[in-house]
Amino acid sequence: METAAPSAVIVAIDGPSGTGKSSTSKAVAAKLGLRYLDTGAQYRAITWWMITNGVDTDDPQAVALAAGKPALVSGTDPHAPTITVDGLDASGPIRTREVTSKVSAVSAVPEVRTLITALQRSIAAEAGAQAEGIVVEGRDIGTTVLPDADLKVFLTASAEARAARRSGELRGKEAADLAATREALIKRDAADSGRKTSPLAKAADAVEVDTTELTLDQVIECVVTLVEEKRAGRK
Repeated sequence: METAAPSAVIVAIDGPSGTGKSSTSKAVAAKLGLRYLDTGAQYRAITWWMITNGVDTDDPQAVALAAGKPALVSGTDPHAPTITVDGLDASGPIRTREVTSKVSAVSAVPEVRTLITALQRSIAAEAGAQAEGIVVEGRDIGTTVLPDADLKVFLTASAEARAARRSGELRGKEAADLAATREALIKRDAADSGRKTSPLAKAADAVEVDTTELTLDQVIECVVTLVEEKRAGRK
């Protein structure tokens, strides 16, 4: 990774689904003039490509062989983040339940993680060298992708709180009852935490923030304060 500009700050925000990672990360980046990268969207995008192109997502070998074919491009404007696959806007298709149900399996394939981790590091390096820095959110950012990040934050919340938030994000045919959503989240947690390659885990030097009883604004303010303190300490 390239050396970050003197005023740049690299922020890693990790945690399981439904803890507020995306909303918090985008808002913090927007408030502080940083770039923003949703790494989960990249894994969802490659999963969507696999499904669309008939790749058996339950076959690790087939996924590994196809991993290098799609071209993923992530826009890092926190006000309007984008994700394209082979030039096509994938921001909508990657949020379907089908993609959600298959993304853990695809993400667990080492070849997929190697390719996307390299992409994530290059985006972070560019933002650190040319801009004020970047907020990168995911599940293995502080532990694997950017272990030297200036600030690492790990968001947590109870399964019940996360299920309520995630159900609130779903609409129409994608809507689910709380019990089903909670069960799906717990299953996803187990898959992400138990995979051999870059599992979901809290970095030893990460600041843990439990969002269960906090409003989104309170979580955002907490992380903004942490970033500002880190910036002040570097002056």
